[in-house]
Amino acid sequence: MNGWLAAPIILPFSSAAISLLGRRHPLFQSGLAIATAFLHLGLGVWLLYRTHMTGITVLHLGSWQAPYGIALAADHLCALMILITGVVYSAVVVYSRADIRKEILERGYYPLLHILVGGISGAFLTSDLFNLYVWFEVMLMASFALLVMGRTRSQLDGGVKYVAINLLSTLLFLTGLGLIYALSGTLNMAHLHAKLQASSDPGLVAVVSMLFFTAFGIKAGLFPLFFWLPASYHTPPVAVSAIFSGLLTKVGVYAMIRAFTLIFPFVDNGIRELILACAVLTMVIGVVGAASHNEVRRILSFHIISQVGYMVLGLGLFTPLALAGTVFYLLHHIVVKSNLFLISGLIRQWGGSFDLAKAGGLYRFRGIVALLFFIPAFSLAGFPPLSGFWAKLILIKASVDAGYIGLAIAAAVVGLLTLYSMTKIWNEAFWKPAPQTGVNEAAKQMHFSPWMIAPVAAMAALTVFIGICPEPVYQLARAAADELLDPGAYVYTVVGHFP
Repeated sequence: MNGWLAAPIILPFSSAAISLLGRRHPLFQSGLAIATAFLHLGLGVWLLYRTHMTGITVLHLGSWQAPYGIALAADHLCALMILITGVVYSAVVVYSRADIRKEILERGYYPLLHILVGGISGAFLTSDLFNLYVWFEVMLMASFALLVMGRTRSQLDGGVKYVAINLLSTLLFLTGLGLIYALSGTLNMAHLHAKLQASSDPGLVAVVSMLFFTAFGIKAGLFPLFFWLPASYHTPPVAVSAIFSGLLTKVGVYAMIRAFTLIFPFVDNGIRELILACAVLTMVIGVVGAASHNEVRRILSFHIISQVGYMVLGLGLFTPLALAGTVFYLLHHIVVKSNLFLISGLIRQWGGSFDLAKAGGLYRFRGIVALLFFIPAFSLAGFPPLSGFWAKLILIKASVDAGYIGLAIAAAVVGLLTLYSMTKIWNEAFWKPAPQTGVNEAAKQMHFSPWMIAPVAAMAALTVFIGICPEPVYQLARAAADELLDPGAYVYTVVGHFP
């Protein structure tokens, strides 16, 4: 009856297999990828519509009921994440037509990209911790292959750091799985909700929750285990950086939200305070790192870390408004950050370099790129009326309402420092005169590629739309927050009884 719920997973994996058959036919692979991505986007729209109209949906694979079988479930948060994944997927495959070189295509770029998106979709849809681990490993293998596909020294160096720290996350995750199964006899997230609430050993539950918090925090790029991210995200092709920056860390944030709203409810054990402390340190250290660099993608990589702090802040506050702010921030940031990485490719192509010291003058001879950069950059900094303004405003208000005035001030100050970094990119790449080098002169003569401009313009338009019309997005985020705070409906839909 609900077999279509598996479609966002099956579709990209099927396209990966078909794409392998046309490995030496770039146009075929590209056309298939664009069709797949837009169909995935359509599935996301349909999933959100069905969820909003009829409620939480579950699919028990093989008709084996949870907790004994594998279950896929979609609530508002899941549906929103599948939809926004389709948006980034579509933008990246269109951009890839102009960004990815032929030799990279022949090494399996499109099949790996499809596998990555399939793994991301599986992580969002699964209601079982072991299957979440499986999808994490699928994502890790595909992302590592995409990261080192160019076979350059910097990619290999970044890839080693990326894999090493993510293997630590895997070890912690597996350890947590073993302990939680020994404690409860199940790995189904909805079933665990009831089991752990009735546990006679809350101390052990708290220890296990910290294992999951650390494992998911590594995936999310949370303080202090974030160093792998700025060491690796600036090395692959721009299209790969864009999908990494938009989605991979957000899977970690999503898993953290699921864990601490459904499996490990907050009690008076200091975990909330620890999460809030990590959130603030992540915000501050990420933005300071961004301010200290002069290479566009390194700056943007540190801003991923900083902005993850805002999302985790909402989880730590744990109020309806704060969780709605976290969901709103997730959606806003995925669009904006992916788009900024795509724009970094335009800066490199028409400015001659990712290094700000070697670029310049884009405002004068590539005004459209300046405009397209301005929208997501100042949205990231929280300028009204762009989407980032509302995302930050919701979380700052939630902090004030919860009595955490210091957290609200920290969030506002980090926004100002983000503005400094974005202004630095603007001044160096767009406003100052271009250095008179052969590279820059050649870059000025390059023609626009509609394959690169179209997705950037579409994502910028989406950012403006969310900023001008935030109410529908906020209402969907609030519906997701209400389900997270009261998971009874999710539990009943998945396992068939209330906790």
